[in-house]
Amino acid sequence: MTSIRTTTTRRTGTSPEANIPQLSPRGIAGVWAAAALPMGVLAWVFAPWFANQLGGPSAFARSMITALTIGLAWQFVLVLLLVRREQGTLRWSVLREVLWLRAPTSPKSGRRGGRLWLIALPLIALAAAKDFIPKLPHAQSLDFFTFIGTADGSEFLSGAWDWLAVLIVMCIFNTVIGEELLFRGYLLPRMAGVFGRYDWVANGVIFAAYHLHRWWAIPGLLFGTLTYAWPAKRYRSALVSIVVHSAQSVVMIVLVLPLVLGG
Repeated sequence: MTSIRTTTTRRTGTSPEANIPQLSPRGIAGVWAAAALPMGVLAWVFAPWFANQLGGPSAFARSMITALTIGLAWQFVLVLLLVRREQGTLRWSVLREVLWLRAPTSPKSGRRGGRLWLIALPLIALAAAKDFIPKLPHAQSLDFFTFIGTADGSEFLSGAWDWLAVLIVMCIFNTVIGEELLFRGYLLPRMAGVFGRYDWVANGVIFAAYHLHRWWAIPGLLFGTLTYAWPAKRYRSALVSIVVHSAQSVVMIVLVLPLVLGG
């Protein structure tokens, strides 16, 4: 599925990190395609077809939520397959190191956690700024945040505890064990062999370009270069970007919950 170019051992402070093989350009492109293409097909081929099968009110919203949840869940499976192939094991002690699932580490002192977590606060604020960047022209009905503000959205979510559960699952796969685990946990630590010190820039760009299922938001998603990729690289921690990215999931659930309770 991917091709390996070289193997490096990095050091943070005085503690050596796990050996993380570097991907070739073809390998990076392959992983990107394995995530982006299924999401595009699910959103623009499967979802319209499935909506026709479902029928009834908000059929497209129901089918799109279902399609994107499937695609995001696949990304979690993809990460496990890639790590199993690379490392030969899925032990937590290995996953934690090779996917950078550890507390942020100071690039100067080597200390982990503690006050370093405070970096998430300004990053969350910066990530929110992407909503002020103009989106590419698109039908407003495609945007979920716009949809929930409509009468159809309110009717769909009123008393819909089952769909709230699905949305929560989708959010978990989106910002915790799906997109972030793949792009910041798996890809970013393996891109320096090609992009060197600017691997975080390349990571942010391909992350934005991955959003074939939300192409209109790609200009704003380039903010992910600063809010997700840069801190993950600087602090050698995918958990930082997971926390920052998950803020949008919390906002979505906060907005949806009153509509569900209204039923």
